[in-house]
Amino acid sequence: MIPDSFFNWEQLNTYAGATIAVILFVQFTKDLPGIKSIPTRVWAYIISAVLLVLSTLFTVSPITPAVILLCFINSVIVAMAAIGGYDVTHNIKTE
Repeated sequence: MIPDSFFNWEQLNTYAGATIAVILFVQFTKDLPGIKSIPTRVWAYIISAVLLVLSTLFTVSPITPAVILLCFINSVIVAMAAIGGYDVTHNIKTE
């Protein structure tokens, strides 16, 4: 992923791209009314799942139930990485 360009669907369909996007989306939206009551880990998973399903729909052909199932499985990995990435950067900042 080139750091001087905007996201594209291929980049969002990678581990690094999805993780960065989830960190940004979660941090930007977690204090919005209605979302504030959702636990951050659950919100990160929802964002991850939506992002991976959309990026897969736009980049992978043919779409099969197995491909969509993998999106939901990979969403767990991306959400955990996003949550862990935030925890690491937040702890460094507060020390």
